[in-house]
Amino acid sequence: MLQSYISQQFNGTIWRLEIDELSETIFIETRNEQDKQVSFSSINLNTGHTNFKELTTPERWLTGIEAAYDGVLLLHNYQSENGPLHKGIIAIDAITGETLWENYINAFDHLSADGPVVYNTNIQPKKLFIADIRTGATNRVYDPSVNHEIQNSIVVPQLIDPALLSPELILFSPFGNSIHYLEYNNFRIVSLHTLEAETLKQYLYIFNGVDKVYDDLLNTSIQKLQPEAFILHKTRLIYIKDKSVLNIVNL
Repeated sequence: MLQSYISQQFNGTIWRLEIDELSETIFIETRNEQDKQVSFSSINLNTGHTNFKELTTPERWLTGIEAAYDGVLLLHNYQSENGPLHKGIIAIDAITGETLWENYINAFDHLSADGPVVYNTNIQPKKLFIADIRTGATNRVYDPSVNHEIQNSIVVPQLIDPALLSPELILFSPFGNSIHYLEYNNFRIVSLHTLEAETLKQYLYIFNGVDKVYDDLLNTSIQKLQPEAFILHKTRLIYIKDKSVLNIVNL
């Protein structure tokens, strides 16, 4: 039987996950609605070691994850509580949680293989630069013919009609006309919703061939069908349980 090698409970809803391909780090943004507090955590995907957990910033709520690159987490603020527009960049060391630099004039545009692409919000038309991830310096002009977008190793499941799967993979009668399904080597991963005693639940199963080697109840007493329950990153199955627990299983 498989077991999760990372299982972390957080004090709030897991709002966003971000994986840094270069440092093999996963970052977690959690939001506690009651306290209006956002926090950030960092876990090494190779060892399972927690670098830091539920780190907070001076801005309690209007901040969030922007991107991650080469051992640095980039955060942003919001221009206002009522709008989606981002403001500023804050760089956090993935190991220590130390703030490396802050810039409230530049804004993040996208992530390239050579680092984050940013622009000065006071200059129009917009000019793009490659920012140094450790210092924030913008000495290089962004050239899309040279500075290609970074690639990731994330695979998301597909929605599939349960009738197309082998009956031994369907342990419960699914609610709805589709389930989430993914194959990796000899593993087959299934996530489905069921309606039990008028309660909607969401399950996850991993099969090695036709043998069940892992299972978990992801959500119970939910009001509607949930989005994809898991992702695959290289050999790792990553999923969220009860909206506040991160689990990672090595396949």
